[in-house]
Amino acid sequence: MPNILLTRIDNRLIHGQVATQWNNYVGSNLILVANDKVAADKMRQGLMDMAAPNGVDTRYFTLEKTINVIHKAADRQKIFIICETPQDVLTLVEGGVPIKKVNIGNMHMSEGKRQVVGVVSVDDADVEAFRKLRELGVELEIQKVPGEPKENIEKLFQ
Repeated sequence: MPNILLTRIDNRLIHGQVATQWNNYVGSNLILVANDKVAADKMRQGLMDMAAPNGVDTRYFTLEKTINVIHKAADRQKIFIICETPQDVLTLVEGGVPIKKVNIGNMHMSEGKRQVVGVVSVDDADVEAFRKLRELGVELEIQKVPGEPKENIEKLFQ
């Protein structure tokens, strides 16, 4: 079984906060961005590589590739998965990726979304994906950075 330390939803993917605070907190040695667009965008990958901590490997896989190869991960790989949306996480879970817990970080406000807390905005499709994840036994938490208190997860469903 792959050693997945944390899965985070953050529409910025790898950036300073993820690279420093979250990666230090979980102690991963591999950041896996599971995102179909970024998997094909070498320029974005290069920018994210610059933000990644020294000594931490990065991988940029499509959702399908993540589902197909995650079970081949070596025990020594301490994996931190980052996805852009709850729908992406749901695709991974339904595809057999053993995600037990999801940290919900930045989900920017955009047309059709409503702000739940701070930097988390959702639409009906997001809420439905979170409901399905919870039904599948995935623990959900909203927390911007490790040192801050967690938000009440029920705010997602109001």
